[in-house]
Amino acid sequence: MYKLFVGGIPYSATEDELQQAFAQHGTVASVKIITDRDTGRSKGFGFVEFENDDEGKAAEKAMNGADFGGRSITVNEARPMQPR
Repeated sequence: MYKLFVGGIPYSATEDELQQAFAQHGTVASVKIITDRDTGRSKGFGFVEFENDDEGKAAEKAMNGADFGGRSITVNEARPMQPR
């Protein structure tokens, strides 16, 4: 599994739209847009997970800085979550 962090996602974007954008680069295992616990609104970032590392790396290169829903998105390999 290769997990990507995606920042700069438009607040109106859906997980389905995000999956379709990344599916052009390989098999997407999961998509998660992070939402505010209280309001349920998108926080403008999320994660896309690929089954294949090579496809994930190709998507990272192709999608970083790309236009998605009128905004330029940032795509990086996701780092492990830090304990709080």
